[in-house]
Amino acid sequence: MARKPRDIDAELKTLQDKAKALKAKRIVQLGELVVATGADSLDVDVLAGVLLSAIEDVKTLDVREAWRRKGVGFFQRRPSRKSASAAGSVGENPPSDHGGDAAR
Repeated sequence: MARKPRDIDAELKTLQDKAKALKAKRIVQLGELVVATGADSLDVDVLAGVLLSAIEDVKTLDVREAWRRKGVGFFQRRPSRKSASAAGSVGENPPSDHGGDAAR
């Protein structure tokens, strides 16, 4: 009995849809992070400037490590995931490092 050929186009479409959904989820999580940290009170120009400065400064390991520790502390003092889900709190899933220095 012959094997059914793979539908590469359908598999590719499925992967593209999954990638699009993951990108949308990441954008939502980044927005939630901005709100959870209170950065949404900044003007968009100021927030963009802060982020651009951070990207330039993150090149040194000492700065990156200090920021990482501060971020870990931020998420540890947030409500637990279980109680945050029940309360509808933002920032319940901290963003992960997606391979770029800017993500840290």
